[in-house]
Amino acid sequence: MKNFNYILAILLFSFFFNESLYAQNFSGIATYKTSSQLKIELDSTAMSPAQMKAIQDKLQKQLQKEYTLAFTTSESVWKQVESLNSGPASVSSNGMEVMVADGSGNSVLYKNIAKKQFEEGSDLMGKRFIVKGELTEYEWKLTGETKKIGNYNCQKAVNSRIVDAKKFSTGMKEMEVTKDTIVTTAWFTMDIPVSNGPEKYYGLPGLILEVQRGNKTIICTKIELNPSEKIKIEKPKKGKVVTPEEYVEISEKKMEEMMKRYSGGNDGEQIEIRIGG
Repeated sequence: MKNFNYILAILLFSFFFNESLYAQNFSGIATYKTSSQLKIELDSTAMSPAQMKAIQDKLQKQLQKEYTLAFTTSESVWKQVESLNSGPASVSSNGMEVMVADGSGNSVLYKNIAKKQFEEGSDLMGKRFIVKGELTEYEWKLTGETKKIGNYNCQKAVNSRIVDAKKFSTGMKEMEVTKDTIVTTAWFTMDIPVSNGPEKYYGLPGLILEVQRGNKTIICTKIELNPSEKIKIEKPKKGKVVTPEEYVEISEKKMEEMMKRYSGGNDGEQIEIRIGG
């Protein structure tokens, strides 16, 4: 593993040196699809196992989203492609409604790789915010594994880090915080000399084409390099500017308020929300 880390350091040095020489006007648009595996548990006898499985299958299908990453060598914009699956995923059965909202439908993420900064415009329960902060520096480790994604030769890199996983359910007065280890697997290609990727992922000597993190998978399905029409990289413009820490605090308060509203009318059924992890 040490040898692979040494190789990664050399690749990154070579990547940034070569990029400054010839890739000034390099750009492209990559299309990605996301999918998530859901496990919903309700303390209820109102649904049979078959009904619960049907709900999970329907929600998983609705959570399959499509995004585009418009990029240059130093900047990018990540946003969802409008479709019938835009917005929160929801399904109802026997008078009970289950909704999964990740806020990504109206989200626009701008990344500046050179400055290691991001700006994300996002809706939170009807209010618009612009979150400005520093990009997380991933300590990627090469594994030596390779595979093809489409026509591109890809290499595997992994990252492991500890995060706060927060849980709030009906009957609780405040969120329960636990530590969780998150392992992220990325497949990148040096055929595309851009240290970027989907969502907030970056930091490898080539474009990241696939990411696996927990129950979520993101995979590239189409790439257009140096399109004839110039790519526009625009930052989100409308919304209250907050830091990532402030946005998390606002999100948690909104979640707690929502759960407390449900507490009085769920007929003894437990509803649980997990944040992070």
